Amino acid sequence: MQDWVSSGGSEMVSHTLTRHQEILQDLTQEFYRLRSSLRAKQEHASLLEDFREFDRTRLDLEEGVGSTEQALLKEHAAISRNTGHMDNVISQAQATLGALVLQRSTFGGINSKLSNVSSRLPTVNQILSAIKRKKSMDTIILSLVASVCTFLIFIYWLSK
Repeated sequence: MQDWVSSGGSEMVSHTLTRHQEILQDLTQEFYRLRSSLRAKQEHASLLEDFREFDRTRLDLEEGVGSTEQALLKEHAAISRNTGHMDNVISQAQATLGALVLQRSTFGGINSKLSNVSSRLPTVNQILSAIKRKKSMDTIILSLVASVCTFLIFIYWLSK
């Protein structure tokens, strides 16, 4: 559809295509959010189960039930589960990275649309430049405050 629109398709189809792309991005973001939430809940449930099993193992060892070999096997199983949990955490981090990349592309698209609108309407361009000036002023003030706080903390640390 994108090729057809770029080769001279109607404006209505172009608008429909843009709307469908926005809907796809929204649904994709919602999917990633729900998937990461589900993984977090599964990990939480698994950690609770591991804690219960750890507690039972500790009680067995304190009571002297089982041999050293069984204790080593249980420890090996616990290490294997922890490795699996680490894999889950890494996959969640990768999903978060994917969501952030998607957000970056979304905000980049918004920025290009604003640039397009500002080039067409000079009043909008003036408003956008005022917003940029305000943003840069806020950044400078925030940097100065952070620097002063860091300097004061450093002086306090040296005086101790």
